[in-house]
Amino acid sequence: MEKKGKVLVLDDDPVVTLSCKRILGAEGYNIVTANRGEDAIKKISNEEFDLLISDVRLPDINGITVLRETKLIQPKLDVVIITGYPTLEDAKESVTLGAFEFIEKPFTPEFMLNVAGKVFDNKGWILRKAFIDEFRNDIVSLRDTANPVLFYKEGTWARPLTNGMWEIGCDVRYWLLSGQLTYVDMRTDLKAVMAGESFGKIISGGGREEDLVSPMSGRIVEINKEANAAMSALVRDNLSEGWLLWLARVEPLSTAHV
Repeated sequence: MEKKGKVLVLDDDPVVTLSCKRILGAEGYNIVTANRGEDAIKKISNEEFDLLISDVRLPDINGITVLRETKLIQPKLDVVIITGYPTLEDAKESVTLGAFEFIEKPFTPEFMLNVAGKVFDNKGWILRKAFIDEFRNDIVSLRDTANPVLFYKEGTWARPLTNGMWEIGCDVRYWLLSGQLTYVDMRTDLKAVMAGESFGKIISGGGREEDLVSPMSGRIVEINKEANAAMSALVRDNLSEGWLLWLARVEPLSTAHV
């Protein structure tokens, strides 16, 4: 089974460490255990972990102290605090120090799996976001409030930029759902676009072609030469949902849209 991530479980109760090992280990997580806070800190100093699950009450030092030291040694390490004696003060301090969750014992296997899943889903999003940033100049978010999309129809869109130019492009998600989007064919010698006319094609794996109809008329100032590289990366890494791909920047000849 492929390992999903490396987890350190810190608790002086062998029932808890064994439970976590069985629950999370069965799902493919690599589990390391410790029963003393100082031992856990040493492990964190010498090994890379993806998640620390720590009890508050330990035989040597407090779990909150372990959390504090952990964030100094491995700042990006996610920490989940578990305790059989929850207090509001511990919860507040844990969150302030950067704990991902503060959980009361006992917990069900399903609950622990859900917590671990949230931690690793969050890590996955951070990695995906870093990946998206690589193509920041080629993709557009539907949530961009500074330059929102003002026109959208059948997989094509247009939005104004702050410099008086407009961007036009395609919706990656729309063409994926229609079973297409293998390649975007844009003429590099295209000088202008006309509202209601084709300004490019979507080519599917079977060779089927669909016209991209321009939502506006204008003179082409720039064509996105990296569009297909960005699109392939987004599709390959399942990052297409909610993202638009700009294909051309246009100086408008008319504000009339189809």
